[in-house]
Amino acid sequence: MITNKKTYKQYVKQDLLAYDIKKLSLYRWLSDDRLRFQLRLRRIEYLNNTAKGNPFKKFAYYFLQFFNHKLAIRLGYTIPINVFGPGLYIAHWGTVTVTSFAKVGQNCRIHTSTCIGNHLGAPVIGDNVYIGPGAKIFGNITIGNNVAVGANAVVNKSIPDNVTVGGIPAKVISQKTSLDAGVYSPDFLNYIQNGN
Repeated sequence: MITNKKTYKQYVKQDLLAYDIKKLSLYRWLSDDRLRFQLRLRRIEYLNNTAKGNPFKKFAYYFLQFFNHKLAIRLGYTIPINVFGPGLYIAHWGTVTVTSFAKVGQNCRIHTSTCIGNHLGAPVIGDNVYIGPGAKIFGNITIGNNVAVGANAVVNKSIPDNVTVGGIPAKVISQKTSLDAGVYSPDFLNYIQNGN
């Protein structure tokens, strides 16, 4: 969770690396609505989590929230604050619905038409998880680290680390991890594995 300026900068840096951006240009900021939404989301998280007793931060929070909400409607996103760890990559425009009760680790790659829902509890999702197009994840479950969730999978039971799951309902279909599946760019994969 973003709790101060230092963690805010770390989240933004890791998010940009997930998009293969070493230095953000004005053109990229203006032309990539997904990225603009996400960077505003991080700023909103920072303002919300650090605004106590600061009326300027509260005003900035509501101001950015207004504009990001409009952009979220256009993109089809229902993504609340303080759910995703650093290194989030939203692959496409289109429906992405996430409950505010879920917790998702770092380096999540999420595709369109996905849902992380609350049904008798919300999922806790580990680090380096790939969520394929159309996947549905719900319930009081845990998904381990380095998991690849296949397209259109329905995950309603806990999943161990280092596997690929698919199907309705989802089950382990491979011992291949998200890091083995080629879903991350080579540079970002190097960052995940070596921290540089």
